[in-house]
Amino acid sequence: MEYSKEFKQALSAFTSAEKDKLIFRLLRKDKILSQKLYFELIDPENTDDKREQMETYIRQTVTAAGKNNRNPKLFLQLIRKVSAKITEHVKITTDKFGEVSLNLMLIAEVLKHPLRHGDSYKLDIYLLNKVLRMLTLTVKLDPDYYIDLIELYKLIKSQITGSHQLKSISIHIGLKQEWLDPDNVPENIADIYRDIKSRGLLR
Repeated sequence: MEYSKEFKQALSAFTSAEKDKLIFRLLRKDKILSQKLYFELIDPENTDDKREQMETYIRQTVTAAGKNNRNPKLFLQLIRKVSAKITEHVKITTDKFGEVSLNLMLIAEVLKHPLRHGDSYKLDIYLLNKVLRMLTLTVKLDPDYYIDLIELYKLIKSQITGSHQLKSISIHIGLKQEWLDPDNVPENIADIYRDIKSRGLLR
């Protein structure tokens, strides 16, 4: 939404007390905005600290789920909740590197816990879709970050090739194994991803 010059002038005319009242009213209605402002203004922790906390949360949450032998459907629900936490972290900290590294870590942690009960096809499709999404974000990062992503991509590549079903699905949807290296991601990966989605291969 674009704000007119007149609207901006009207807001500027508010007294300090009126502005403070309006700000606090907005913050009560927007949890993410409130946390973002707190982080930017007075939080003693920086982006790296927050990312490390998320890494611990991901490991602990996925490990606990794996030990409980959840079926793929319940495991997928839990992973979506973790993904939402990562999205929240990114909105608060604007951590673009963390958006990629944390999601790759989530994928790798999930694949460390093979599930033995029920059909895992939907879970596998969800994870491969997330891999493709992270490839599109990787090419947008400064190449200096690539060295910090290489090991995660290498691990995921070995996990995919080590699973008959995952490998089969990845071949079917057109996810090439050589792309699982930051230096080898095609520049037009976003177009490739859109094409794969448009053909209904990620359902």
